[in-house]
Amino acid sequence: MPFVTVTGRQVEYRMIPGDLARPALVFLHEGLGSATLWRDFPDKVAGRLGARALVYSRFGYGQSDGLVGARSVRFMHEEALDVLPPLLDEFRIERPLLIGHSDGASIALIHAAARPVAGLVLMAPHVFVEPVTVESIARIRESYRATDLRARLAKYHARVDDAFLGWADTWLRPEFLSWSIEELVGNVAAPMLLIQGRDDEYGTLAQLASIEARARASVSRLVLERCGHSPQRDQETAVLDAICAFARGLGEP
Repeated sequence: MPFVTVTGRQVEYRMIPGDLARPALVFLHEGLGSATLWRDFPDKVAGRLGARALVYSRFGYGQSDGLVGARSVRFMHEEALDVLPPLLDEFRIERPLLIGHSDGASIALIHAAARPVAGLVLMAPHVFVEPVTVESIARIRESYRATDLRARLAKYHARVDDAFLGWADTWLRPEFLSWSIEELVGNVAAPMLLIQGRDDEYGTLAQLASIEARARASVSRLVLERCGHSPQRDQETAVLDAICAFARGLGEP
C-alpha cells in the first residue's frame, strides 16, 4: 500500500476510486485493526454505492509509523481531532461518510462532533466504559502474554506491541474507567446508523441507548442476532444492506 505524510509521519492507506460527487467513505478500524484487516468489506460498500473510499491504518497499526510514546487516555480524541482532519485535507475530502468499528466508531463520533460529516455508521461503538469491555480486554491481554496471539498479530502489524499494548494497556489503565464521550453526542448534526451484535463480548446495547438518548440528529439502529463484536464479518450481508440503504437515504445523488 502507499503512504501519505500526516503530522510529519507516514500513514499506510489505500484509496478506492469512485464518483467524486458522492460523499467519500472513510473507514476507521477497531483497536486491533488495520487497513488490511478490513479485508474487502470497504470495496463491497464502495462498489455498491459508487463512492470513493479511504481506508487507512492509524499510527502503530499495519505498516504505518509507530507510536512516539505511551498513548494517553485521550488517544481517540487525538486521532479524531489532530490526525484525521489533516488526513482528510490531504485527500481533499469534505463531509465524508465515516464508517467506524469499535474504537474507530468512537473516533468517528468525536470527529463528527467538531467537524461536518455527511453521516456516521457506528459499528459496536464505545461512548463510555463498561465492565464487560474491561474484562474482555484483560482476558485478551493475558492471551497476548501466554499464547501465540502476538505472533499471529505480527502478520498484520509491523509494530505489533504498539498495536496491541498501545490499545489494551490504555483501556486497562485505572484512569480510563471514567472515560466518556456521551456529552459529545448532542453536538453531532449528521444522521447516524448504529450497528451492534447481540453477542458482542466488548460492549452491550447500553452504548446504543446512550447515543439515542442524547442525539439531536436522526438515529437508526440495527441489532444483529448471532453476531459478536465484528458485525461486518459475522453478518456481512445484513450490514452491507443496512449501510447502503442508510447512505442512499442521506439525499445524495
